[in-house]
Amino acid sequence: MMKLPGIDIKLQKILYANMDEVAARRRARQAFKDIQLGIDHVLFKTPSHGLRIKESYEVNSKGLEIFCKSWLPEASKPKAALFYCHGIAKKLALSGYGVFAMDYPGFGLSEGLHSYIPNFDELVDNVIEHYSKIKENSEFQSLPSFLFGQSMGGAIALKIHLKQPQAWDGAILVAPMCKIVDGMIPPKWLTKILLLMVNFLPKHKLLPQKNLFNIAFREPKKKEQAAYNIIAYKDNPRLLTALEMLKTTEEIERRLSEVSLPLLILHGEADLVTDPSVSKALYEKASCSDKTLKLYKDAYHCLLEGEPDETIIQAIDEIISWLDEHSLKVET
Repeated sequence: MMKLPGIDIKLQKILYANMDEVAARRRARQAFKDIQLGIDHVLFKTPSHGLRIKESYEVNSKGLEIFCKSWLPEASKPKAALFYCHGIAKKLALSGYGVFAMDYPGFGLSEGLHSYIPNFDELVDNVIEHYSKIKENSEFQSLPSFLFGQSMGGAIALKIHLKQPQAWDGAILVAPMCKIVDGMIPPKWLTKILLLMVNFLPKHKLLPQKNLFNIAFREPKKKEQAAYNIIAYKDNPRLLTALEMLKTTEEIERRLSEVSLPLLILHGEADLVTDPSVSKALYEKASCSDKTLKLYKDAYHCLLEGEPDETIIQAIDEIISWLDEHSLKVET
């Protein structure tokens, strides 16, 4: 069991409690909130002055309590509404954007069995339901609206677009989960056995997996800091979750040519979690003419969290510049 510096025995017990149910995740988040905000990371150093930050819980149509958060500029009307981008939300809001995020059912502080996805399409529908309510709000309905998705969130953003082809003004995708790299997928003989088992043990954590922290964060200090993301799922993937993610990436890879909205794609060339070659294929096959691909030499999967500060800042600057250009384009 790894020890975190400066953590007493009481907090250590909270940290290593079973996080399957949401009550434990919420208790852990509350206990570690101040510690997390004090981490020496370029994103955590972003000031909150001049922002309206709101956290809330909303019950969705399935009866699940969903954790939601928003960041809005205090002194001006937002330039556009941007949906889902936890890590860099404050930087984007300070650049004049209204930023909205939610924890998916079963993830973070939302209700549901931890990291269990019984149906990926239903998860996407839950996200659409929540974001549609925000877009219908009179304060935001006239604004340009953009999707932001990182890793699995990239797959969710693309699925949202494929379900709502005309509803969004663009998407920013960071290391999107359009295909899981071959090294992360079990050998075919084991996959066949697991597929037989999924009908009987869908929630079981039986799928072997490499340590994601080791292969997703390039900078050693930031790899250590990732351990403070105490409500992140750290166990082996649940069988049905893994199957749903694999089916989703296969579907997206088949439908790359149907992607028709303006795109900014950012991907580390050394990503060992999601395959950068499929981001290249998305750029080449997407039917939109307004598309940009930025590849970062030697960068790993967590482009906005695990790289040297200068790489993170460069990527954020690319995102803000793209948003400024496309918000103005939509308005005019």
